[in-house]
Amino acid sequence: MLFKKKKKRVCVIGLDGVPHSLLVRLAESGIMPAAAELIRHGHLHRMKASLPEISAVSWTDFMTGLDSGNHGIFGFTDLKPRSYELRFPNFRDVKAETFWDALGRQGRTSIVVNQPSTYPARPIPGSLVSGFVALELAKAVSPPSHRAALEKMGYQVDIDTLRARQDASFFWSELDKTFEGSLRALDYFWKQEWDFFEFVVTGTDRLHHFHWTALEDESHPFHRRALDYYRRVDTLIGDVARRLDGAGRKNSALFLLSDHGFTGIEQEVSLNAWLEQQGFLEFAPGAERDLRAVTSRSRAFALDPNRIHFNRRDRFPEGSVGEADSDVLKAELRSSLSKLECRGRKVVRRVFDAAEIYHGPFAGLGPDLVVLAEPGFDMKGSARKKDVFGRTPGLEGMHTWDDAVFLAPEECGTDLKISDLASILLMRYNNL
Repeated sequence: MLFKKKKKRVCVIGLDGVPHSLLVRLAESGIMPAAAELIRHGHLHRMKASLPEISAVSWTDFMTGLDSGNHGIFGFTDLKPRSYELRFPNFRDVKAETFWDALGRQGRTSIVVNQPSTYPARPIPGSLVSGFVALELAKAVSPPSHRAALEKMGYQVDIDTLRARQDASFFWSELDKTFEGSLRALDYFWKQEWDFFEFVVTGTDRLHHFHWTALEDESHPFHRRALDYYRRVDTLIGDVARRLDGAGRKNSALFLLSDHGFTGIEQEVSLNAWLEQQGFLEFAPGAERDLRAVTSRSRAFALDPNRIHFNRRDRFPEGSVGEADSDVLKAELRSSLSKLECRGRKVVRRVFDAAEIYHGPFAGLGPDLVVLAEPGFDMKGSARKKDVFGRTPGLEGMHTWDDAVFLAPEECGTDLKISDLASILLMRYNNL
């Protein structure tokens, strides 16, 4: 009698914005027993996110196994060629294949649900449901034949973040609604044929941005609700682990990861306001404060959140910086930023040269410097702000760089960064 060989299955649960430190605390305190069980039997890595430490770049690093210099995504916004005008890159702008494509060449099928930075959805060897920033479900599903089922089950990609910031009751209601819809989507896609399954929870990031204090302060009116949300996330983790165990441990593997860490905001830091105060940036008199008003007297400007571009003659209409000026300008900016303080606290942790971060054919399209702040100081690239320090009402949490999570069945090395994970996951199929 011939027995059918069991399918090798790998599953990834993405927990957007969950820091290593928080996952450890919730696992040890009994809030997340399923995660604690995986940690006991596996290895929890503290991992570095992308630079800048934002979802648009980190998730693209993850799915391509490359940095921005090779895949071409440097942020949620970028600049049009030879212009100061902003554009919004999307999945079509990713200039490298994903590891789902690589799995497809091996004859393996992937199902990817709620993956950020994949809008509009394009065909992969399997099925893809785009995560944020997905503008409409119609363009967020590939193949489109899944769309009707998702609409029927009440699936929605994300909450209305602008309204949620201002209305706490709306936030909690939408957080629950989105989570319930995503669970129905998980059940629906789990029944399809697949070799690789990825499911991303975005609500964790939303909870941290708007109600980080609720997780930190036991007396906070939403403390119990915040912990209950994590209990529900843990139930999901346990459910997926049991489903995989049903296929046999030797033929399956479960991974957890986050795209960056999180911490509370002490102050927001407007880089363009600082550059202007220090004499590196000038706007045309009387013009609206906008990068399109940058003058030729400017030597540098910032893009959100912490990318500093030199106003180069070979890149920008009002460019004034030549290649021979770059090293001096870098030294000036690094020296000045190292002295930046707020209420006696050091603001900047490190200033990265582009050559330290980006490699590959598109590296020259990125910023010249990336400013990594000390925890608590949230870098912003708006050109409209005139004050260096301030706070946005309704925002409590900020991203961190080297406190991301990667939970694997075994140790996968030290000093991991998120772009390392694609090769780890591909290798996993050879070891099952």
